[in-house]
Amino acid sequence: MVNVKQVLLCVVVAASLSAGTGMVSAQQPATPPPAQPQAAPAPPPSPNDYSDPRTWLCKPGRKGDACDVDLATTIVAADGTLTKETSKANPNPPIDCFYVYPTISTDRTPNSDMNPDPAEMNVVRQQFARFASRCRTYAPMYRQVTLMGLQRVLAQNAGGSPLAKGVQYDDVKDAWNYYLQHDNNGRGVVLVGHSQGSFILNRLISEEIDGKPVQSRLVSAILLGTVIAVPKGKDVGGTFQHVPLCKSATQTGCVITYASFRSTVKPPANTLFGKVSEAGMEAACTNPAALGGGSGALHAYLDATGKTITSTPKMQPWVTGPADPPIDTPWVSVPGLLTSQCATNENATYLEVTVHGDPSDPRVDDITGDIGNPPNVLANWGLHLIDVNLSMGNLVDIVGQQAKAYAAKKR
Repeated sequence: MVNVKQVLLCVVVAASLSAGTGMVSAQQPATPPPAQPQAAPAPPPSPNDYSDPRTWLCKPGRKGDACDVDLATTIVAADGTLTKETSKANPNPPIDCFYVYPTISTDRTPNSDMNPDPAEMNVVRQQFARFASRCRTYAPMYRQVTLMGLQRVLAQNAGGSPLAKGVQYDDVKDAWNYYLQHDNNGRGVVLVGHSQGSFILNRLISEEIDGKPVQSRLVSAILLGTVIAVPKGKDVGGTFQHVPLCKSATQTGCVITYASFRSTVKPPANTLFGKVSEAGMEAACTNPAALGGGSGALHAYLDATGKTITSTPKMQPWVTGPADPPIDTPWVSVPGLLTSQCATNENATYLEVTVHGDPSDPRVDDITGDIGNPPNVLANWGLHLIDVNLSMGNLVDIVGQQAKAYAAKKR
């Protein structure tokens, strides 16, 4: 692999020499100036104190935190019929869920601070709060690579995942260890992550859980918008040595993972997800709508305003004509509109999402979630912004079944 920084250094050195001779020009001093003392490297950031409640976006039993939000939903049937659905936190759930959120911070620094901004509150609302109906919810703040810092980090990447290195990983590891020591008490736990959060959890599982005694407490890991390698045709090996892919909703100790793309906008050659470079390996894909394989109906929970984790794109009304009653809930569900299956093309293995819009019925025929406005979308990102929303209902149901299976196994 070419080292970009070395190439740039060579270009700079070459440009400083006289063309064709390698001679130093007459205007330059005969001897180089004395070397300037280098500034001392900055000290490493101090660890966070995860005993401080302010370092958690969600913790059990707290009112008004990021998980204590309105999850009321309007179910929009194909014929335009509207019904209401509510969701409440389980007051005594049998397991825990530990969530690491994606790249979302709008702080103007390479790494975020520990003060939650609206974007961090919104992403918990979009991706995690609904799990409170199945588990106790834990979501630590961490000094993640920000949206501003992401471009620089990716440009400096020379292999591996730069998002899983540095203070952002150290913070999540510290939060995980604090949770294990002070809150877990031997309970089963589901790890939930997306994008940067998933890359961090990939490393955490590999180094701190996989093949170690604490793995017995792993109910499952939901790692979306990332790349997990497995040997071709296998369910385990590669990224994880002892944690297989989930093949049923009653299987525990396993991984659910995918990156979603429209069936009409398949992963291009420069896709950011769904491919690995190692010989004999492929990117893992598990379809939460049909863990055993094939196609299934996605139970999506979509923001009623069209908002994603980072944007509020322009969208069509959910129902043509006046809705009766009007849609006044923060969430919408659209049964029968979306299906998914794991698919492979020449560039990637991915979750292929098909939208079954019908112009003859009054319900909306498409969803928002692309980066950019159709037809000018960033195809290499797929439906990354709504990876989690697309299957939220499926995932919550699976976690409920896994919790029962885990409890039965412990008995």
